[in-house]
Amino acid sequence: MAIAPIHLKKLAERRRVALAAGGEDKLAARKAKGLMNARERLLALFDPHTFTEWGMHTDHDCHGFGLEDKSFPGDGVVTGIGYVAGRPVAAFSQDFTVCGGSLGRIHSKKVCDLMDYAMKAGMPILGINDSGGARIQEGDDSLSGYGQVFFRNVLASGLVPQVSIIAGPCAGGAAYSPALTDFVIMTKKNANMFICGPEVIKAATGQTVTMDEVGSAMVHASVNGNVHFVANDDTHALEIAKKLFSFLPTNNVMDPPHRPTPTVDLALDPGINELIPADAKSGFDVLTLIPRLVDGGDFLEVHKEFAKNIVVGFGRICGIVVGIVANQPAVKAGTLDIDSSDKAARFIRTCNVYNIPLVTLVDIPGFMPGLAQERGGIIRHGAKMLFAYAASTVPKLTVIMRKAYGGAYLAMCSADMGADVVYAWPTAEIAVMGAEGAVKVLFKKEIAAAKDPKAKEAEYVADYKEKFASPFAAARKGMITDVIDPAQTRGILAMALRNTLSKRETRPPKKHGNMPL
Repeated sequence: MAIAPIHLKKLAERRRVALAAGGEDKLAARKAKGLMNARERLLALFDPHTFTEWGMHTDHDCHGFGLEDKSFPGDGVVTGIGYVAGRPVAAFSQDFTVCGGSLGRIHSKKVCDLMDYAMKAGMPILGINDSGGARIQEGDDSLSGYGQVFFRNVLASGLVPQVSIIAGPCAGGAAYSPALTDFVIMTKKNANMFICGPEVIKAATGQTVTMDEVGSAMVHASVNGNVHFVANDDTHALEIAKKLFSFLPTNNVMDPPHRPTPTVDLALDPGINELIPADAKSGFDVLTLIPRLVDGGDFLEVHKEFAKNIVVGFGRICGIVVGIVANQPAVKAGTLDIDSSDKAARFIRTCNVYNIPLVTLVDIPGFMPGLAQERGGIIRHGAKMLFAYAASTVPKLTVIMRKAYGGAYLAMCSADMGADVVYAWPTAEIAVMGAEGAVKVLFKKEIAAAKDPKAKEAEYVADYKEKFASPFAAARKGMITDVIDPAQTRGILAMALRNTLSKRETRPPKKHGNMPL
């Protein structure tokens, strides 16, 4: 017997109501502003015809405060599973047209149910945030809902990749969910994120600030580092998310999506030699080097606007996914400071939990000196990098390009900190400190007594570099694997990556280390 037409009609009507969400007028208003609605965002993310929605016919559970007779289709969030480049991803998208996308009990239940499934099935989680915050009418149910989402963010951390897109308001406690995820993408327009807005700040402190100063994408990307990527609009944000997923495994027990080339490209690149200034004190832009090392120059820089004295991001070398950490001599001479230490340590740990080999490019004169850095806790922050590298068990490849001085040399993954292979260019200088500073301490009296102090100092500097700072001196002691021609770098790294992909390293059993946070 065929299903009765009345049932199919009822289903069609329910689907029509759900798809209209907060109403056709609100959807039209968003479209006029150039904004996607919640469901459109998910459809743009997933491969065509792969999205399976969860909880389309849910509604709110509030029985007072004037909401008992109102309907909130989907309760302000669209959830489901689809495929991104052929791999499964669980995603939710908050719907601002339904009660401002506010979070209530059913809203949080939908998100939590999806996250629970993603953790069991081992697939990434993407959250698109566009919400007015907690639904005040549901009181402590809203607070409980946020707590349950936060708890699952922590459970999923290091288990499956978590990516957040801030595509609208994300205020108060709601901001902590994106903060607990691996990567945060924020749109330049129509989005803001903050704990306390301008009005609250003025009431509490008397300070007058604008929303842009507190919660804009550029503030979060360049000043406080809360945001990893800034997108021009919704479409751009989704493109960044797709690009990210192309480098990440679906979960922590799988390898990243390597695409090994049939043969390893060992061709020399003499152009690299032209990038390096003859004067070791001159800066150079490491972003001119990295594209020459990765396939097709395709490098996805992470935290691009934050702590620019260090560069981190993803690429492939002969098809093998790598995370790159590189000093940037063009900014602050490439020194490590508080923010760059935090940025690098976080990226290193992210690569480690998702089995992504690390390539470290070193040109570092030391940690940033100064009262502000010392009082700001540079010791504690710098220790995060030491901890991150030492705790990482993925393949670790280091290339010392030029300067590698003092404790900062160790913080950039020396052999002593667990690097599997360490290569040095002939221009490398590995020492406790720069030769100029060292001879002034070691030969102060001799220089002062010389007929020509400058000439004597230059003589000592040259001798110090040859005997103590030369890469060949380090090679003699077994501190580096080999001294290589810079033109060989890509091929040498490609071979080393192939040779270390089978690496397995165990550590003493414990809950976890106690990182100096």
